[in-house]
Amino acid sequence: MDMECFMILNPSQQLAIAVLSLTLGTFTVLENLLVLVVILQSRSLRCRPSYHFISSLAVADLLGSVIFVYSFVDFHVFHRKDSPNVFLFKLGGVTASFTASVGSLFLTAIDRYISIHRPLSYKRIVTRSKAVVAFCVMWTIAIVIAVLPLLGWNCKRLNSVCSDIFPLIDENYLLFWIGVTTVLLLFIVYAYMYILWKAHSHTIRMLQHGKVQHITRPEQTRMDIRLAKTLVLILVVLIICWGPLLAIMLYDVFGKMNKLVKTIFAFCSMLCLLNSTVNPIIYALRSKDLRHAFRSMFPPCEGTAQPLDNSLESDCQHRHANNPGNVHKAAERCIKNTVKIAKVTMSVSSDTTAEAL
Repeated sequence: MDMECFMILNPSQQLAIAVLSLTLGTFTVLENLLVLVVILQSRSLRCRPSYHFISSLAVADLLGSVIFVYSFVDFHVFHRKDSPNVFLFKLGGVTASFTASVGSLFLTAIDRYISIHRPLSYKRIVTRSKAVVAFCVMWTIAIVIAVLPLLGWNCKRLNSVCSDIFPLIDENYLLFWIGVTTVLLLFIVYAYMYILWKAHSHTIRMLQHGKVQHITRPEQTRMDIRLAKTLVLILVVLIICWGPLLAIMLYDVFGKMNKLVKTIFAFCSMLCLLNSTVNPIIYALRSKDLRHAFRSMFPPCEGTAQPLDNSLESDCQHRHANNPGNVHKAAERCIKNTVKIAKVTMSVSSDTTAEAL
């Protein structure tokens, strides 16, 4: 197959691609390295299953950024023409990393869905061993999917219809990958919409029954606004980073690509790298627990020690059920913790969170 027909960028476009790739790639590597170092250094974070999934996301984004920048710049800027097997191996590395990234987002969404849907059973359902098994299975599936073209599911081996944007890639394989990714993204969207709805409906129900007197409607409204803002942020990032890519890939399968669309796709491919850049900000660096763990690594900068928020496990009802004198306080803590779960599990801890709760 002639690789030159896929090298469609002019010199100015090549320069732009190189600058974008190196800039975003550098930030992505530094961010995800920081996340991994902080989690590995913190015993409290290492013991929490939710941070296993965040670590998996950081590893996937770190590997994806390095492999993507090297392969993409090498192909589009330096016009390296590898053998089919070498090219498919490089493409498989990119595919495995970004598939694992979406898979890690999927596991994170499941984790947070369970923390809201089954708060009292969270510790029993989501354990460290189950978390390790989950992300190991996810990574195995991502790698298997990525190496399928190298193992023979490619248009050269099958003498089938080739993709116009990916050399050697069979259109049926591309459609299969689009389907898998779309299903994962749709569940992620559903999970976070459910989290927002559950927190809001529970707050309203408690207020209507008069079980919580100290949480006024304006305070509850401010909580809902913060949750809504985070949901919008997550949805916007998913739509912006994956929507254009999946749309062009579908067009490639069912339509005819021209040079302009191929050029647009080359620049839209940067959105995968952008997604890996913003993931640690949304899912890790905005977490108060992780920021506290980061500050604890530098004793001179450490202020008053604060315990880590155990916000993923809402066991307030269990802790107060046997204390009749604290029924009112137990109900109040339950509603506060329920909203707090939704806020922290979506990594929206901010400096004003404590005041809102």
